[in-house]
Amino acid sequence: MDYTSLYSDAVRRSKASAIRELLKVIAQPDIISFAGGLPSPDLFPAQEIAAIMKDVVGTDPKVSLQYGATEGQAELKTELVKLLLETENITARPEQLLIVSASQQALDMASRAFVNPGDYIITASPTYLGALQAFHAAGAKILGAASDENGVIAEDIENKLRFLQKEGKPCKFIYLVPDFQNPTGTTIPEERRVQILALARKYNTFILEDSPYRQIRFEGKSPRTFYALDNGNGNVITMFTFSKILVPGFRLGFIVGPETVIRKFVILKQAIDLCTSPLLQVATAAYLRNGHLQAHIKDLIAAYRQKRDLMLKTLQEVMPKGVSWTRPEGGLFLWLTLPKHMDAMALLSKAIERKVAYVAGVDFYPDTNVKNDLRLNFSYATHEQIVEGLKRLAQTIKENC
Repeated sequence: MDYTSLYSDAVRRSKASAIRELLKVIAQPDIISFAGGLPSPDLFPAQEIAAIMKDVVGTDPKVSLQYGATEGQAELKTELVKLLLETENITARPEQLLIVSASQQALDMASRAFVNPGDYIITASPTYLGALQAFHAAGAKILGAASDENGVIAEDIENKLRFLQKEGKPCKFIYLVPDFQNPTGTTIPEERRVQILALARKYNTFILEDSPYRQIRFEGKSPRTFYALDNGNGNVITMFTFSKILVPGFRLGFIVGPETVIRKFVILKQAIDLCTSPLLQVATAAYLRNGHLQAHIKDLIAAYRQKRDLMLKTLQEVMPKGVSWTRPEGGLFLWLTLPKHMDAMALLSKAIERKVAYVAGVDFYPDTNVKNDLRLNFSYATHEQIVEGLKRLAQTIKENC
């Protein structure tokens, strides 16, 4: 059977994830990988989770093992309302929250809810690859706004919005990862956030805020989220996930936004997966209720800060002239820029031969073909692997300059 002629347009538009495909190639234990966005498994709170899961199933199996409400389990939403108020000064009602299967499902639903084939959205350039996949699958036309060391540039967002207005095309939304962005590690300052939010209001669109790393801050003061800055005006929808601050295997996240939009998302989710696992929701609610999360995040911050510092120190020691990199204040990634004549994708095969891997930056750009950037993850590798892997990478760069 040849299925080629039967595939939908959405399938034809979809591309394999460069990162997921790469992870299959570099699964060998002798390769030092800076490629994935993987949290350190050594920091998973396995004992606490095991105890909670046992208690949850033993105490109330009729709830934890049954289907749940599409909107999410009430006990988890209650804890999330408290968490948002305590950590972000965001006041939200349970009806403004939707529990999802991590941020990737939220991105998929946002695309389904707002994008028809040919509709325009704006993202930072570069931006999160998984978001680009979701948007491309929906048939979006993506305009990338230029970025600097402080994230996306507000003036270039306005250039894109003005262009679309002139063409009579609405901008469905502006997608941003404002804190420790994947892939660059940059954070948008609060003054710039205020500017961007004003542009969203001026041009009658909204900001789709993706916040997976925000709580993993090593230094400095956190700017307010776009959602908090919006103060209930309805120009921001924010996505959070537990993948980076608890465990990725739970595939658990949540959306906060206007109640009318959340209701539309609920209808979409009913057709996608009926509900996110009640067992994992009830367990996460218990984890939050018992006060474990903030203590765990402190452990993550301490461990990842050490790894970031070691990566920055080693880069300074081993990289040749002409190579530069970002200095993230938190999160999991930094962004390394090679001399302009170099191609990070072409270099990758040579790096893998030397048993070190990264992600070439070209796939993070929505509408340009910049070839000399690459992303490095510092959360997964051990201290010894960080030093040795960067030495191998530096030698590969030197030999191919």
